[in-house]
Amino acid sequence: MSTPLHSSAPISSSTLTVVGSINLDITATASRLPSPGETVGGAVLRQQPGGKGANQAVAAARLSGRSRMVGAVGQDDAGRTLLDAMAGAGVDIHSVARVEAATGTALVLVDSDGENQIVVCPGANGSVALDGVSFGEEEALLCQLEVDQDVVLEAARRAPGFFALNAAPAAPILPELLERCDLVIVNETEYELIPALKNAPLVAVTYGGEGSAIFVDGERVAEAPAVKVKDIANTIGAGDAFCAALVLALQSGLDHSHALAVANAVGADAVRDASSQPGLHSLEHYIEATRLPDAAGSAASK
Repeated sequence: MSTPLHSSAPISSSTLTVVGSINLDITATASRLPSPGETVGGAVLRQQPGGKGANQAVAAARLSGRSRMVGAVGQDDAGRTLLDAMAGAGVDIHSVARVEAATGTALVLVDSDGENQIVVCPGANGSVALDGVSFGEEEALLCQLEVDQDVVLEAARRAPGFFALNAAPAAPILPELLERCDLVIVNETEYELIPALKNAPLVAVTYGGEGSAIFVDGERVAEAPAVKVKDIANTIGAGDAFCAALVLALQSGLDHSHALAVANAVGADAVRDASSQPGLHSLEHYIEATRLPDAAGSAASK
């Protein structure tokens, strides 16, 4: 588990709560990814905490000093390890259930450039429920599509505050769920695979090395360039760190362009870390580092 690079008090009174997946990532890093039927030798194996939901909750805790996770793990060693990792990062885990199913697992292949292939075994993530869980008006809520979409919809119905959806992996979104989203976050491939997003009120789209943009009712209204990174270690947790950072930045009152710049800088720091739950500076650090248009690239180096 990575440790925070810097800590400070949150700059916003808003709390980010994440409803989503918790996985054990079993990662093999090789010189290149295999073709179908091919064996590539010389890989390095590691196990680490993962799952889009847990990654986002940990990123939020490291950025703002606190977050809350709603999910499920098994009553196995992996489940205990993942709970300890989240709690150690500052995540409130009281709403994570222990269930009979095996803890979710992701099998990950990563090449020397950080590109990856992932197979997910949902396990306990299929048992995520909101029994006994409530949300306050001061909480921003962030969900993904690695748990049952009916659970995500129920979370959206219950959320009295800001509700964001990271629509990944790409899937048709229930019409009511989309209507209840204050923000949808996707990458460029997901944006093309989910046509309904073209008319959504507020959508953030990431374009890898081309940066990110925000669309309002299908119109591109803001953008921010990517931070150039040469020493890429792992791209798996970068999108999740971006999501947490963008929600927190918007909730702190930043305009769309500045919020995107903050999230891009956080994502750049994330890819430098081999962990799916990378060490990060405080949100305030990234806000200050990206205040000037030409300062976005300096966030990761300070």
